[in-house]
Amino acid sequence: FIGRLLDVIDKQGLKNTTFIYFASDHGGSLEAHRGNVQLGGWNGIYKGGKGMGGWEGGIRVPGIVRWPGLLPAGKVVDELTSLMDIFPTVVHLAGGAVPQDRVIDGRTLLPLLQGTVLHSGHEFMFHYCGVFLHAVRWHQKDSGTIWKAHYATPVFQPEASGACFARGICPCFGDGVTHHDPPLLFNLSQDPSEANPLSTDTEPL
Repeated sequence: FIGRLLDVIDKQGLKNTTFIYFASDHGGSLEAHRGNVQLGGWNGIYKGGKGMGGWEGGIRVPGIVRWPGLLPAGKVVDELTSLMDIFPTVVHLAGGAVPQDRVIDGRTLLPLLQGTVLHSGHEFMFHYCGVFLHAVRWHQKDSGTIWKAHYATPVFQPEASGACFARGICPCFGDGVTHHDPPLLFNLSQDPSEANPLSTDTEPL
């Protein structure tokens, strides 16, 4: 489908003046299966999947941009962005201004894509499952280190499966989640798989 859409844009002579952004709103759905055959996605080294409010496998997805008239092909930007950034980006491209009477969480992507800045405008990112805050990510600007704290995580079923097969999807609250006080803390720069939560002996001062 995407290829057909791009073909039409190219044939209409709009290739160099059309901003195209492609992404998923979540990681692969690990619980999807038919019998013993898994139909859902695979999230590589990242723990979790769709419906898991904080784990990287549920929220870390690529964003693919094409705009030959303005952006170089093949460029890789290894910075955190959000689907919330699409609104201010499109408003900026249209020559408008985002509303000033409310908080807009997104940031225009253009400076990052064009290379006029090196880092995302998001110092903090809050990861919700429904209306429940499950995790917070902090990009420490002075060191470049990315930290993440998990306040709640889904209870996997079976326990070590990495998914909620018994329920079909992980719940956001109730007996289907474990609350962490203090929160689980990970150094994503060194441990992107979120395999080794830091302890009082290993976390930085």
